[in-house]
Order: sequence, then C-alpha cells, then structure tokens
Amino acid sequence: MRDQKYAGQHMAAVLGWYDANARELPWRTGPADRARGVMPDPYRVWLSEIMLQQTTVVVVAGYFARFTARWPNVAALAAANDADVMAEWAGLGYYARARNLLKCARLVAALPGGRFPASQPALLALPGIGPYTAAAISTIAHDQAATVVDGNIERVMARLFAVQTPLPAAKKQLWQLADDLSPKIRPGDYAQALMDLGATVCTPKSPRCTCCPISTQCRARAQDCAATLPKRSPKKPKPTRHGHAYLGQRSDGAWLLERRVGSGLLGGMLCWPCSEWRTLPALADTSDEAANKAPSSADWPVNADWQDTGAVIRHTFTHFHLVLNIVTADLPLGTNPARGFFVPHAEFDPFALPSLMRKAHAALRPVEPKAAGA
Repeated sequence: MRDQKYAGQHMAAVLGWYDANARELPWRTGPADRARGVMPDPYRVWLSEIMLQQTTVVVVAGYFARFTARWPNVAALAAANDADVMAEWAGLGYYARARNLLKCARLVAALPGGRFPASQPALLALPGIGPYTAAAISTIAHDQAATVVDGNIERVMARLFAVQTPLPAAKKQLWQLADDLSPKIRPGDYAQALMDLGATVCTPKSPRCTCCPISTQCRARAQDCAATLPKRSPKKPKPTRHGHAYLGQRSDGAWLLERRVGSGLLGGMLCWPCSEWRTLPALADTSDEAANKAPSSADWPVNADWQDTGAVIRHTFTHFHLVLNIVTADLPLGTNPARGFFVPHAEFDPFALPSLMRKAHAALRPVEPKAAGA
C-alpha cells in the first residue's frame, strides 16, 4: 500500500491535469459539468465501454453517434430488431459483443426503473460485462470507488513503478499498483484522467514525459527506460486457415447470402456462404496458389458452375489469419439453394455485412442486374 502522502500528491497531480486537459468525448461528462453535479448517463458509459473493447476512440466515435441517434436509451435498444443492431455494429468486429449488447439491454430494461445497477457485483451478473467494464461503469457512471485498469492505465502504472515483468504476466501486479492509488474522492474523474494520460501523454511510443503531471514520481523516467515499458512476452505465431467465399448472383440481380449461426465467429451476421475454414497440413504447400484449388462440391451452397475469380482476401481474427478465395456463379431464376437465401439487388447493402464479407464484395466488380429471362 502506498503511503497516504504519496497517494494524495499523485491524486492531486492527476486530477489537476485532467481538469485542464480532459478530452471531449461524446459519451463523457467532462470535469467542469461533473463539478456542477451533472451525472454521466450509465447507458452511454456502458455502450462506449463495450464499443471500445479492442477498438480505438477514433473508430468508435462514428458508431457511437449513429447508435445513440437511433437508440438513445437502453429501452430503445432493448426494443430494437436484432438484425438492425448487428448491421449497425458491422465493422466493429467481435460480434459476440453485439449479441451480448442486446441481451444486456433487455435485462436492464426489465429491471426496476430500467437503469443500470451501480454495484460491481450486480453489473458483473449482466451479459458481456466483465471485471474491467463493471469497474468502469460503477466508477464513471455512478462515482463508486473502483479500480479501473485498461491498456492505457497498465502502461502508466508499468512506467510509474518501472515494472520489468512483461505482460500479460504483469497484469495482476499492475492492477494492485493501480488499486493502491485509486482514490475515494472523484474516482470516476480519476479513472478517466489516467485513461487520457495514457492516450495523450504516456503514449506507447515516444512518451511526452516533459508534459506529464506525475513525471517527478515516475521511476521509469528516472531510469530512462519509459519507452521500453511495459514489456511484452513474445506472441505465439497465428495459424493460417483457408477457405472459399461463394458470391452467387441470380439473373435478376439478387445476391445469395446466409445468416450464420448465433454462436461463434460472425455469429448472427449476414454473410456470403463459405466453405469450412481449414488449416492446411503442416507439410503442404500453404501458398495462396495451393489454397486456390477448386472448391469441393460438398461445400457449395447451391449446385452451380462456380468459377474461381483469382481474387484473394486476407483477414486476421484474434487467434488466426484467414485467406479466402472468391468464387462466383451466375444463378438462374428459380434457383433453390441448399444454404442461404436471396436478397433482392435493390435491398442489398454491402455495409450491412461484417468487414470480412465487405472485403469479398469489394474484391470484385459488382455485376449489374440482368434483365429477367436474359
């Protein structure tokens, strides 16, 4: 436990800096408004935190604006159509988050008052809310004392105390160091201050130590090693999987699509039918040419003259790389697919597809609708 004098000086420096330098974010209640008694909207705090998982502030801002314009509160989101929410989420990735978003909204809307609970245990009981998100909502939205540690705060703590243990092994130690300093006064502002400090001053590369309000306390600066921290354990190489995406268009311009099962990668999303994504044997030639062999008829969504376009797209998921070869077919009216369904050309919107599937569409020059019977 840090001594009270050290912790008090640290808190004063961090909050003083935040009062003068807080970022203006669409989901944030700034320090001036907060001092006037304006409380943050828990719905907006929760939504932003879910969106920001594995995604940057710059990317999230546009999504957040569209979401809150369309669904301004948790009751509105709870009543939303699943497909509409999934389509609006497309591009943010990690679609399990979108599914849990709806589950959580519907549970919260059914609570007394239709509001998010304030306590961490109650928040943890909700779908899609883990320890970090529960702490963030509790302290930012409700000003409850809680220890919030995201990637930015981990970096600040690693440098402040010159922690040499690499991540992820250092996570528990960094959380404890942050917990020792977490104040009971203005805890929500303090958590956001450390986030801003890590995002704008204590940056991953070339930290701006001369602008840092706690540089005199920073052991890494004293040891001239700030830019090397936090250390990270070497990442294991990701395997590469290969498959085919089937882009079939009917003679009236309608596209063949399917909705993936609700669980797993891209769960519940509207996608092109695909073959199984396979990891090639270790001794096989894993070049794109080897993966570009003709797709097996067992994988076809419909019996047709599927043609290899030569187009290849690449995408990276959390645990593997994916290489997809694009095959196409012209399908006659009356085609009855074994998998999927046709979406009329006028209703087809590539932006309703997840980013991987948009890449497949963009890899080809879209075929213009043919006249019926042509």
